[in-house]
Amino acid sequence: MALTISQILGQFKTDVNKALSAEIIRNVCDRLGHVWRDRLLDPVITIHAFLVQILHGNTACSALARLTGLAFSATAYCKSRKRLPLMVFAMLVQRVCDALIPEKDKTGLWHGHRTWTMDGSSFSMSDTATLREHFGQPSAQAKGCGFPVAHMLALFHAATGFLQHVQASPLRTHDMKYAATMHPEMAEGDILVADRGFASFAHLALLSVRKMHAVFRCHQKQIVNFRVGRKHTKQGKPRTGLPRSRYVRRLGRWDQLVEYTKPKDKPKWMDKETYAALPETLMVREIRYLTPQRGYRTQVITLVTTLLDPDTYPATEIAELYRSRWQIELNFRHLKTTMKLEVLHCKTVEGVMKELYMFAIAYNLVRLVMLEASRRQEVPLERISFVDALRWLRDSPAGALLTELVVNPERQGRIEPRVLKRRKKEYTLMTKPRQELRKQLGRKKHAA
Repeated sequence: MALTISQILGQFKTDVNKALSAEIIRNVCDRLGHVWRDRLLDPVITIHAFLVQILHGNTACSALARLTGLAFSATAYCKSRKRLPLMVFAMLVQRVCDALIPEKDKTGLWHGHRTWTMDGSSFSMSDTATLREHFGQPSAQAKGCGFPVAHMLALFHAATGFLQHVQASPLRTHDMKYAATMHPEMAEGDILVADRGFASFAHLALLSVRKMHAVFRCHQKQIVNFRVGRKHTKQGKPRTGLPRSRYVRRLGRWDQLVEYTKPKDKPKWMDKETYAALPETLMVREIRYLTPQRGYRTQVITLVTTLLDPDTYPATEIAELYRSRWQIELNFRHLKTTMKLEVLHCKTVEGVMKELYMFAIAYNLVRLVMLEASRRQEVPLERISFVDALRWLRDSPAGALLTELVVNPERQGRIEPRVLKRRKKEYTLMTKPRQELRKQLGRKKHAA
């Protein structure tokens, strides 16, 4: 199967087929000055085998010989994968994303704009000293009793679910630290939809300067008052309880134009030169709406956006656009739970990053299958089963035509409690390193 993945995709997406072809992989390696010997596990076979490994739930390296039908050992495969430069994987991710640009430009435009969602998550990995030092681990875990955890920031194309960019960093990293580095992945006129952690003046102004738009949930510290002509506090004479924004104009019930003022202190994630170049004030629009169903965690949602025209962008449609942000949580679930990204297996920082990039490639290939199936079956993309698309991509023989995929039923208004039904095993959590626990067991055995 490792040699036929691009053949399967090539039936309906030639550009993606080329992005993962043997010629492109060799060209990327040549550009980076990577030299290899003529043997079975060359860069092409290694990367295709890696892709098969990810599509099979990041299965054990020892299983790949049977899955690919090739004769190599797990040790030889690991060494071959380790020899490949990290930039090879990063460039292949970018080539796949570039090949998907036509789909992103024409699929699911909102009032003529492409829309994107950004959010942070996390994943775990092997407990090694190198990974603990680089990524850190939760403070509640004693040394030797837990696992390193990485912070993950991802940018998704909202309409198709394609993963445009992913960034891994130490656990205690704020989402905004690398948010601005993802702006070049978007284009003028695009709309970024995100939660309150991204709704700072600096971020809104930076997007506005680059002629992109934002639909964010208002930051929890931002005081919002929809009373007509209300007063505001000034930086020189601060007054508690008053909004910091200046009221400009009422656009409708719970819909107004206000002016944000640039704070004196720059955020930690932005350099002085960039912050100094931002405008002193920024016109934004504040919108508030109520969640329509009982059972939602929050009853009142307040948004801030740079989409100022109420006729072109009605408040109800902006609210609906923000509600669609929940799809990013499902995207993370597909990546972490369905595809098994939640726990990576490599024991070095570079190895973990290679795994992450291959997950991004595999995820986008599954999304491409879903998009094609939704068009052929004439159903909305979000109703195509991600699991069934993954199975087809993983298990179909070379040259097989895309069959009808499972269509999930419509579940409008569905409410599910965030609880676990299956009980966990009643073992206590590890509070001491394994070596100490072994000694305790040994002493008890001798005492008996």
